[in-house]
Amino acid sequence: MRTRVLVTGGAGFIGSHLCERLVDDGHEVICLDNLFTGRRGNIANLLGNPHFEFERHDVAEPFHAEVDQIYHLACPASPVHYQRNPVRTVRTCVQGTLNALELARETGARLFIASTSEVYGDPEVHPQQEDYWGHVNPIGVRACYDEGKRCAEALAVSFARQYAVEVRLGRIFNTYGPRMHENDGRVVSNFAVQALREEPLTIYGDGSQTRSFCYVDDLVEAVVRLMAADTDARPVNLGNPQETTVEEIAQQIKRLTGSPSELAFRPLPEDDPTRRRPDISRAGTLLGWEPKVDLEDGLRRTIADFSARTTVTGGQRPEPVAVRQGARR
Repeated sequence: MRTRVLVTGGAGFIGSHLCERLVDDGHEVICLDNLFTGRRGNIANLLGNPHFEFERHDVAEPFHAEVDQIYHLACPASPVHYQRNPVRTVRTCVQGTLNALELARETGARLFIASTSEVYGDPEVHPQQEDYWGHVNPIGVRACYDEGKRCAEALAVSFARQYAVEVRLGRIFNTYGPRMHENDGRVVSNFAVQALREEPLTIYGDGSQTRSFCYVDDLVEAVVRLMAADTDARPVNLGNPQETTVEEIAQQIKRLTGSPSELAFRPLPEDDPTRRRPDISRAGTLLGWEPKVDLEDGLRRTIADFSARTTVTGGQRPEPVAVRQGARR
C-alpha cells in the first residue's frame, strides 16, 4: 500500500530532493508550491511520473488533500528572498504553518515541520543544543524569518499538546547541494557563481564567522528518518557539526573551480550570526543518523551543477567541473 504524501515547498531546493526521494521510495507525492522561490525545473524529472502530482498554490491560503503524511517546507529560506517581502514571509511562516497543522488535524496525517537554525539567532551558546532558547532580535531585518519560524514552532507544539497532532519538528542548519538558487545570497551559492564567473568573492565581515554545511542528500535522509521516528514534537537539530569559517569556504571553492577571483570584504549585515554549529546528539540517538558526504565531495557536486547553469561574463559557459560520481542517497 502506497503512502500519500504532501510536500509543501516541494519545488524548492530541499523540497525537490525530498520529493524525488519519496517517489523513489514508492510513495504517492503531491508537491504544493507557489513558485515564489521554487522552480518547475527542480521537479522537471518528476512531472511525467504517475506517482507525482504538482499543484501551484500558496500555503498561506487554505488547502486540502487526503494524505497520510505532510512535509511542510514552504517558506523563503535565504535572507535575500525572505527580506524582499517581510510581511509575506511572516504570513507564510505563521498562516502557512497553521494551514498545514489544520490539515494534519483533519486528516490524522503525521506532520514534519521544517524549522531552522535561525531560531537560535546570533547564539551565545556554542554549539547549539535544542534546549537553548536563542538570542534573537525580534524587530531586526531578519526577524520576519527568525520570529516567524519561532512562532511556527509554538503553533506546532500547541497543536500537538491540545489536539494530539503528530508533529515532527526539525531545525535545519545550513544545507547546500545541486539545485540551489544562484541568486539566493547564501555563502556556497554566492561563492560558486562568483568563482565560475571570475568575479570577486564577496565576504561579509572579516571571514572569521563560521557555518556548518550539510549536503542535501544527508539532510533529506535525516528528514525522512525523523518523520518515521517514534517520538514527540520536541525539536531535533538537523545539520553537519563540521564547523568552517566563511573565508575557508571561499578559498576552497576558489581552489575547486580554479578561479582567479580575489576576495572582496564588505561590512557584516545586521544581526548576521557569527557562529553556527549544531549539536546533533539527539538526532544521532533518535535517528541513528549522521552526515556522510564529505564537504569537498559535496562542493564538487554542487559546483558541477552551478557550472552547468551559470553563464560567465561575455556569455560563455565555463568548462564543466570534474566531480567524483556517487549514487544519490
